[in-house]
Amino acid sequence: MTDSINDKILSLKGPIFIYGASGFIGANLFKEIFAVRKDCYALTHDAQKAWRLKLLDVPSENIIHCDIVSDYSVKEVFEAYKPKTIFNLAAYGAYSKQKNISLTYETNVIGTVNLLENLSSYMVYIHAGSSSEYGFNCTTPKETDVLEPNSHYSVSKVSAAYMIQFYAKTQQKNALNLRLYSIYGDWEEPDRLIPQLIEKVRQGKLPNFVSPDISRDFVHISDCVEAFIQAALKVNAEFRGKSYNIASGVKTTMRDLVDQTKAEFSITETPDWGSMPNRNWDLSEWFGDPTEVQKDLGWKAKTSLKSGLRQYFDWQELSKYEERVLPAFKNPYLNPVITAIIACYKDAQAIPYMYERLVKTFNEIKVRYEIIFVNDCSPDNTEEVLQTICEKDPNVISITHSRNFGSQAAFMSGMEISTGDAVVLMDGDLQDPPEVIPSFYEKWSEGFEVVYGVRVKREMPAHVHFFYKSFYKLFKRLSYINIPADAGDFSMIDRKVVKELVNLPETEQFLRGLRAWVGFKQVGVDYLRPERMFGVSTNNWTKNIWWAKKAIFSFSFAPLELMSYIGFIMTGASALGIIWQVLAKFVFYPNTPSGISTVIILVMFFGGINLLGISFIGEYISKIFEETKKRPKFIRRKVRKGIKQYNTSEEIRALVEQQRK
Repeated sequence: MTDSINDKILSLKGPIFIYGASGFIGANLFKEIFAVRKDCYALTHDAQKAWRLKLLDVPSENIIHCDIVSDYSVKEVFEAYKPKTIFNLAAYGAYSKQKNISLTYETNVIGTVNLLENLSSYMVYIHAGSSSEYGFNCTTPKETDVLEPNSHYSVSKVSAAYMIQFYAKTQQKNALNLRLYSIYGDWEEPDRLIPQLIEKVRQGKLPNFVSPDISRDFVHISDCVEAFIQAALKVNAEFRGKSYNIASGVKTTMRDLVDQTKAEFSITETPDWGSMPNRNWDLSEWFGDPTEVQKDLGWKAKTSLKSGLRQYFDWQELSKYEERVLPAFKNPYLNPVITAIIACYKDAQAIPYMYERLVKTFNEIKVRYEIIFVNDCSPDNTEEVLQTICEKDPNVISITHSRNFGSQAAFMSGMEISTGDAVVLMDGDLQDPPEVIPSFYEKWSEGFEVVYGVRVKREMPAHVHFFYKSFYKLFKRLSYINIPADAGDFSMIDRKVVKELVNLPETEQFLRGLRAWVGFKQVGVDYLRPERMFGVSTNNWTKNIWWAKKAIFSFSFAPLELMSYIGFIMTGASALGIIWQVLAKFVFYPNTPSGISTVIILVMFFGGINLLGISFIGEYISKIFEETKKRPKFIRRKVRKGIKQYNTSEEIRALVEQQRK
């Protein structure tokens, strides 16, 4: 970039946001601006192309996780950083491998709405449109010509262009739409036309081609970057809301491209025309008219195709293309998806705070997130609270059970429908602090497959704290597996462990025990368990004793073993007692009285021992009885994902199957 462009970059209002900075054009735009000023931030969501940011050594503090489909996520980063210039290059559906139609509209339409809604009067918004907006009307169209979209991607980009026009006219938003033609150059996807062409040229060969009459309007990436910067500086009340063609105005057929390439790089090989099938967007008259953008914004393409190809050739040579770029493209670093599963019962007041703290935490550690709230038939207004959150964030799923099945069933219900690379199990009362998740994530990133929270201290009365500590110590000694002391359900569990837990057949489940039973690499993280923020605990002494029995009888045979030992001891004691009674009567103490009190005490003692033993056996038999029924662990009455609601069993089963894929 020249000093003139650097001066223009310095003139941009900051801070500067670049959405879609992990993509081809976004990475180049970020690179050029960041080289001049440091108040430029790369915003990305799924980081599927974050290999560019990684190879560019972008500092982590200049990478912001933001999901433009989530209005809450957009609002949060806007409030935190207060950007003044926003470049939106986030898009989905442009490539044949991007086949998710819903995601195409969510990213290109809903995402654009969220950005425009949060745009203030002092902000500038430049949108990366597409020449595909013209669709069938693709022969040198002017910006005022009819748009004839010919694909879902085209329809979504047209919708975004009209929204920009609407917001500019009705709300005076400083926004422009740049309809990009065939941009090429540094950091482009290696499976695209120009990268594959130059890669083969460096070997003295030519790649496969479509028909020689297919045409493009090639614009070098340096000119494209300048167009965005120029647009951000020039947008005003006269131009806002308009769309501009970022094109060279030169029709270049595949035959023209090959001829120029052969001449520039001295290639003698004859192209094999038609060896690659034409794609839906391969048209013979696809080039643009840049008259309007030159008149209004003072921009025009300066780099000839011959010069651009040479520059890209040199870039491949200098970038260690085969050693660095190709491997990074083929095996991109993917930001993981973390699913938080929250069991909710009488937690309506805490849920909004839980949601906000979770989103903030996930954004801070720069991961994609999914949040599943499981309403275990709570008697308060939990369902209405969750509906509001779902409507504003498509990454939130709300599950409503048909009755109260308990927290263990709630966690299993969420795990079954989750899609994350790891899940975090949490109670809905905020006693499991979301701020501990980064510590879980750090250990999980190190290779631990189960990371559980260890309650080093509880904010509760001393006698209650003593009871919990004593129980965990006793349970640890009695259990036939090594269950960590003071470790509750709060944990991060890897996807492969989640699958094993979900597939376990038993009906009555004690998750912290099962989590230890399945094994894998586990580690604990200390944390302070705070008091409830709202309401009162649903636990009481009766329920705590029930939990203790559930844990012991699920993962310990000690009660049965204890009765065996008592049986042996008492039988031996009885035999000794009989021998002593005989000896005392006939040898040592002839006057020994024959009293009924001794008989009563012995009968009551041994009767109590028998009843205790039978009760222990009954506990185990009751568990066998429950397991033989094979009833479902839970029943979902309703599932809401984003704005979509599923009410019938068939719809819910279909959603579960879709989530699992």
